[in-house]
Amino acid sequence: MHFKLRAATKEDCKEISRMILELAVYEKMSDQVKISHEELERDGFCQNPFFECLVAEVHEEDKAKEGFTMVGYALYFYTYSTWKGRSVYLEDLYVMPEFRGKGIGKGLLGKVAEMGKKEQCVRLQLSVLEWNTPSRDFYAAKGALDLTDNEGWHFIRFDGQNLDNLANEAPKD
Repeated sequence: MHFKLRAATKEDCKEISRMILELAVYEKMSDQVKISHEELERDGFCQNPFFECLVAEVHEEDKAKEGFTMVGYALYFYTYSTWKGRSVYLEDLYVMPEFRGKGIGKGLLGKVAEMGKKEQCVRLQLSVLEWNTPSRDFYAAKGALDLTDNEGWHFIRFDGQNLDNLANEAPKD
């Protein structure tokens, strides 16, 4: 099967939003998706975008059962490590189930790595749910290290009221 990888455009955001929800359903967290395609358009296609995105498309004759030709995406952004320097963080890598095993995920992952290298990034980071063995195995087969196992790092998050509380504790000018 032939597929094409390209940089996402603002016009792709409805399709990307559809796939974000599909990924959330797979991850058993669909109730946590609060973002709209309008927010994706605003945040990814502004003067200083918060993320970059690649999409995978198949030819019309290979389209999904539902009629989609956009069958995968990789959403990523740049971060910085005070120990290592420039880094790229892969927020999402998704390929529709009927298109898995055809090299699309591998292609998207490789393209994100290529984009990171072009920006002089020294590492690519991501997180995977503990129960998601197929994804963990996929990344391990490509050489990824599980930092939870190897170094004991834990992924920490502040959100909602806890983020508000923390911001309210900031010193006032």
